[in-house]
Amino acid sequence: MSDFRIQSVALASETERQALASPTCGGFVSFEGWVRNLNEGQEVRRLEYQAYEALALKEGSRIIAEAAEKYPIEQAVCVHRVGELEIGDLAVWVGVSAGHRDEAFKACRYIIDEVKHRVPIWKKEHYVSGDSGWVNCEQCATHAHDHAANAAD
Repeated sequence: MSDFRIQSVALASETERQALASPTCGGFVSFEGWVRNLNEGQEVRRLEYQAYEALALKEGSRIIAEAAEKYPIEQAVCVHRVGELEIGDLAVWVGVSAGHRDEAFKACRYIIDEVKHRVPIWKKEHYVSGDSGWVNCEQCATHAHDHAANAAD
């Protein structure tokens, strides 16, 4: 089971981990991204995630496949939340199982780094001050536009 999903309900990391368990795997690595209360000196009250879902699913699946090609892993999953999230909520979860820990660590790092860079999921921070702002939208929007254009060719 290797996949990328987007969901609007709370992530269940233990359920995800159990789905990756296999008697052929000696290593499992996961990454959890939580909503924090401070970013670049601003106190954060909550976050809001939005996604260009069709492209996000396609690009996320591509990243999982690339990780499987680059590293000898057995399974990998990445799940990202959308909607409104509170401080402490789990926003993204990545899990990788492999025969050995080194491959699992490398693949997990590759997946989260590429998802943050390439997948069209946008984060809006709502601050304690009452202000709000979208974070890193330009980079992801440009990448999403480039991939959509290439897919149309």
